[in-house]
Amino acid sequence: MPEPTESEPTELDEVKGRLRLHDGPHYRWWVLGAVLAGVFVSGALITIIGVSLATVAGDLGTNTASLTWVVTGPLLAVALTMPLFGKLGDVWGLRRVYLIGLLGFTVGSILTAFAWNGPSLIAFRILGAIPGAAMGPTAMALVMRAFPPKERVKAMGWWSLVGAGAPVIGVIAGGPLVEIFGWRSLFIAQAPFSIAAFVLGYVVLREAPRRERQPIDIAGAAWLAVGTVSALLALTIGGRSGWSQPIVAILAITSVIGYILFIRVERVALHPLLPLEFFKQRSFSASLSAQFASNFAYMGGFIVTPLLLQYRFGYSVSQTAGASILRPLTFSLCAAAAGYVAARIGARRSAVIGLSALVISMGVFASAAAFSMIGLVYAGLFLSGFGMGTASPSLVSSAANTVSHDDQGVANAAQQMVAAIGTVAGIQVLSTIQGGGRSASSFSEAYIIGGVIAVVGITASAFLPKRGRRA
Repeated sequence: MPEPTESEPTELDEVKGRLRLHDGPHYRWWVLGAVLAGVFVSGALITIIGVSLATVAGDLGTNTASLTWVVTGPLLAVALTMPLFGKLGDVWGLRRVYLIGLLGFTVGSILTAFAWNGPSLIAFRILGAIPGAAMGPTAMALVMRAFPPKERVKAMGWWSLVGAGAPVIGVIAGGPLVEIFGWRSLFIAQAPFSIAAFVLGYVVLREAPRRERQPIDIAGAAWLAVGTVSALLALTIGGRSGWSQPIVAILAITSVIGYILFIRVERVALHPLLPLEFFKQRSFSASLSAQFASNFAYMGGFIVTPLLLQYRFGYSVSQTAGASILRPLTFSLCAAAAGYVAARIGARRSAVIGLSALVISMGVFASAAAFSMIGLVYAGLFLSGFGMGTASPSLVSSAANTVSHDDQGVANAAQQMVAAIGTVAGIQVLSTIQGGGRSASSFSEAYIIGGVIAVVGITASAFLPKRGRRA
């Protein structure tokens, strides 16, 4: 067998190269870049899919009402499985679970391009969302393990930038694709980027030390899923069909029962899915409470504001889309800077400043509706993006800093699950208050409620640590 030449790297050379990368002083930034590639591909199509529902419905011969499950279905699937995947990452290995999740998400996205009717489209979206749910908590846990506690807020700033910026880029790049090649081109174009993110993760990421093998708390996962999915369904159905519907009450009661039984199971479980002692940590409970409140106000306003622009100011759909980009664009740009600012002034100050700006933005939006001042709408868009971008890195890093390396997966899953519940609650409650009407008062009342909930977030943020914990 001929000896390899100098121009032909051997397998040993490749292994040595990876070891040099893993042992380098900047390896933590390589980890961040690798997982943010996955965050980008998983989030790029979120907004453009919602914007294109009418086009998709026309192509598949169905209606937009039934296709709303293209958005809602994956959200429920993520809420159902995310805590379990977070725990599996801690036990089986974060890198392994993250890469399997990214691979499954990629397969689901490719299959979506070949959907032949509404049900198949929804099924493929959910099929991709289930493994995709493994990506969020494991990716964030990989970053938290790579960075020391005092630098995590910087990493979360970049995370927030990519997470908020990906849908903006998706709209800008995806809009022309849909118009020229059709909606299926979105998922076909996404595939090579997803594959590249997988290869990058495979090469860069190293497996974190795992816990000893332990049984998975199936009972805890099941009751948490019952509580969370029932709550999300109650909010979704109540927002669409009315809160007086019997099914809403049944789901609400089921949700409460599910959470009560989850707590009972976790108290006696030898290896609990989500250790309840986490919630005895003031920073953990405060950060999750503030995360719920901020997502409630931010995402609720995100849905109501386009209606304000169209109904009160006569904006077209394209004009509304162009104006609405200001919010996530400001979010993403501020988040990157906020991570570094928070490292200097502390998580508490950064979160309080951000949530205060979010409260002010709700008041500005309400005033814009009451006085028909378009300039105030743009001011509100900027302030809400600034506020959420400033607060988010501190909220996420504060929760992570309260738990050990071994529990990063499940802790981050809990944080992201609470964020998802806050998002759905804000969208459905504020949409119901606004009611689809055109009166100024309907918009003002919705924004005022959003502002009140955001004030709760400020109160919770006051219990965050002044400074990041040191390693």
